[in-house]
Amino acid sequence: MIRNVFFVARIAIAWGLALILLTSFYNEIPLIGRFELPMVLFTFITLGLVVTSAFSHLRRVRLIAGSEQEGLGNRQRRQIEIPFEAGEAFDLLDAAIRELPRTQDVESARDSLQVRAKVLRPVTYGDEPPLGRFHPMQWFGNTRNQILATVTPVNGTGSVTLICEPESGAWSDWFRVDDGTNLENANAITRAITRRVAERRRNERDAAAQTATEKELTVARLNLLHAQVEPHFLYNTLASAQYLTRTDPPRADEMLGHLIQYLRHSLPRTQDEQATLGDELERALAYLEILKIRMGQRLAVQVDVPDNLRGTRLPAMMLQTLVENAIKHGLEPRTAGGTVWIRARPVDDGVSITVADDGEGFNVQSTGTGIGLKNIRERLQLVFSGKASLAVVANFPSGVAATITVPAANPAANSTSPPAAAAMPATAMPAKAAEDHGNV
Repeated sequence: MIRNVFFVARIAIAWGLALILLTSFYNEIPLIGRFELPMVLFTFITLGLVVTSAFSHLRRVRLIAGSEQEGLGNRQRRQIEIPFEAGEAFDLLDAAIRELPRTQDVESARDSLQVRAKVLRPVTYGDEPPLGRFHPMQWFGNTRNQILATVTPVNGTGSVTLICEPESGAWSDWFRVDDGTNLENANAITRAITRRVAERRRNERDAAAQTATEKELTVARLNLLHAQVEPHFLYNTLASAQYLTRTDPPRADEMLGHLIQYLRHSLPRTQDEQATLGDELERALAYLEILKIRMGQRLAVQVDVPDNLRGTRLPAMMLQTLVENAIKHGLEPRTAGGTVWIRARPVDDGVSITVADDGEGFNVQSTGTGIGLKNIRERLQLVFSGKASLAVVANFPSGVAATITVPAANPAANSTSPPAAAAMPATAMPAKAAEDHGNV
């Protein structure tokens, strides 16, 4: 209450002194100065309007702030902590100021992390100020407010200093009030920043939840893939083994040994979804050895995977999918068969694993459904967060080369010079990109 009385008294005294000074000049005017009544009426009317405007200001501040103890002055200062780095905090602040109603002349300096703006002051009561330009509160200053906001980097976050004030100088505060418009602007910007921060956090939570759901779905598909050994492959292998038991028992025993090895590596992993390149290579080789017994001279296999790279972490069944693609859609349709190459090489901070064939390539229409390579890309994205990739290109002179690049399990692996490359038709060349050739 005392602050309110002092606030009104300060404005009344300032106007009173100004009117006394004006009266002294009025009295010095010849002839007119003898008539004191006009000046007395003018003084009382002016003081009445000034005091009324001051009380109106107090009332509006109380409506905006909920208390007359906050924001009585025309100039408002806020310190706002934004939990983002300074650049992001600046963008958020700049957007909040630009969306403020009646904002004009916005000056945004990203290098210095400063925003300046002018805000047209609204007419708080009615369409026009009472008495228009004749109202005493319209005699000093202008009808615009201004905003100055600065972002200070603090330990990875942005600390915003926000100042909302009249465009006129501080001296005008003795003679006029802003009807709480600068308090309103400061609160509006603070609310906008709070809302944007909350929206950003909500979007991050939603994205995290969506990613977790996608990962769970991918893991579910992986577990299903582990639990389902392809029926046709299993039936054909058992039928071949049954035939060989009568015609060539040693080869039948060899085939069953490879099948056991393949099935052992195909069991679902309950604790760790990721395997190693060595584990996946053993499964793929068991699969290929079975096919070599069935296909005979039509299938050749060449492997060049250095021992120091076999500990590279690789999602389970990923190498197997590429090998099956090479067989089913590259070599099996070809009467003469062909060769499958598997090799691994250190590249930069990662390891590239290539499965290539010299089969039909992209010259024939694929019978794949696109699920295999799509799953590989999804799992690489989820497991390695964008640090892994899959590239499928045409091999030369025929066939397809698919390369998975994953982060190295041991940085020292990259410092070891790789041995000479295994014989391949030629370096896989991107003669033609393929989204889903021969997808399982």
